[in-house]
Amino acid sequence: MPRAPLPEFSSSVRLKYVKLGYQHLVDNFVTFLSIPVMVAVGLELVRRGPQEIVGLWRALELDVIHILCSVFVIVFVATVYFMSRPRPVYLVEYACFKPPSNCRVPFSTFMEHTRLINSDEKSVQFQMRILERSGLGEETCLPPANHYIPPHPTMEASRAEAQLVIFSAIDDLIRKTGLKPKDIDILVVNCSLFSPTPSLSAMIINKYKLRSNIRSFNLSGMGCSAGLISIDLARDLLQVHPGSNALVISTEIITPNFYAGNQRAMLLPNCLFRMGAAAILLSNRRRDAGRAKYRLVHVVRTHKGADDRAYRCVYEEEDAEGHTGISLSKDLMAIAGEALKSNITTIGPLVLPMSEQLLFFLTLVVRKLINPKRKPYIPDFKKAFEHLCIHAGGRAVIDELQKNLELSAAHVEASRMTLHRFGNTSSSSLWYELNYIESKGRMRRGDRVWQIGFGSGFKCNSAVWKCMRTVKTPIDGPWSECIHRYPVHIPEVVKL
Repeated sequence: MPRAPLPEFSSSVRLKYVKLGYQHLVDNFVTFLSIPVMVAVGLELVRRGPQEIVGLWRALELDVIHILCSVFVIVFVATVYFMSRPRPVYLVEYACFKPPSNCRVPFSTFMEHTRLINSDEKSVQFQMRILERSGLGEETCLPPANHYIPPHPTMEASRAEAQLVIFSAIDDLIRKTGLKPKDIDILVVNCSLFSPTPSLSAMIINKYKLRSNIRSFNLSGMGCSAGLISIDLARDLLQVHPGSNALVISTEIITPNFYAGNQRAMLLPNCLFRMGAAAILLSNRRRDAGRAKYRLVHVVRTHKGADDRAYRCVYEEEDAEGHTGISLSKDLMAIAGEALKSNITTIGPLVLPMSEQLLFFLTLVVRKLINPKRKPYIPDFKKAFEHLCIHAGGRAVIDELQKNLELSAAHVEASRMTLHRFGNTSSSSLWYELNYIESKGRMRRGDRVWQIGFGSGFKCNSAVWKCMRTVKTPIDGPWSECIHRYPVHIPEVVKL
């Protein structure tokens, strides 16, 4: 009589619960270990009785001097510990620029202008193919100067765009928080490709009549990841200046950066980049903890600029005809993947539960000592964060991260919808994504947020935030009039 086949292990045992049990055991190992020790100590004390315990205490022969010295040491150590701890940095509030409807650029308008501006049919067809596969929607916006035929990239028009997007975001932030401009102690502005004199930070100081002793900084040329660099700089300044507020402005000015040539690698930014800005209020004041939305937990920065290939993968230069533009290398995605790998190698030990770190370490040992061909274990970052904000640089960027980190469609929803509604707004895109999550009513107290930005150089930067309170669904902001329509289905190709 033939033997019955063994049952399928994966169907007879709930591996999901085995994994959950392993995770809880490893993550709470110290707790599980301390419980029996505490029980044993308690049982021993009960067994000895109160008289024997008192006898042991008297046997120690502690006098008042010993007790006072011990108390002093404990107080001294506690004081040093609390004084040396980093000051907490709170995100009190932020605001994103909402472009006016008259700046909207539907696909039909973009392609009509492209044909009128560019006489090279191959370049026109190339831009149409990029737009069809870009993941952008019909409501993205370009500044007024780019609506002219041909575009009007003057210094005056560039300043006008900067004033429109930056002042609008700051005004909205002041209205939300009741912040007085005189209470701003630190100002950090990042804009990669437009760096006038006086600077954009000076423009803000002049507009809002900020204090003469304000600590102001203007970052340029640092690409789409500069927003998190600004957050890192503001955090460092808040560590050495107690009781301070920091205003961070992240934007990219589109007007002066229109590329009028025909080199394909330099035509991509014309198709993807759109106008946007964000204003963020940070504080290290303890009294702001109650009203703050988030607390900054970690910032991790990775710079691959020592490698020539990475350094030139996003490069501003002139083409053969003398037209200036941003050239995007074909190796961009591979370089971004390498930068991300370095970044998560650093941030992983800071945020991942011990169970994931142990699995990663054991797999690494097996690959090094036993089987080099074994597939490396990719840590499950979904166990470390409830929300992810991936820089909406383009569909390929989001696809690559979703694949490499094994993320679900829900984890990249905010990034894809931000790209669809607003396009690539450079360093401010992360804040439009965070606002999307809030507008959907998904942000709860204790939730952890991972922001990931990529930029020229080449850089990959991460910031980790912890939600301080359940965030109410905002009634205004960039998503207020359209959030009910999202998420939307984004086809692979939109035929134009």
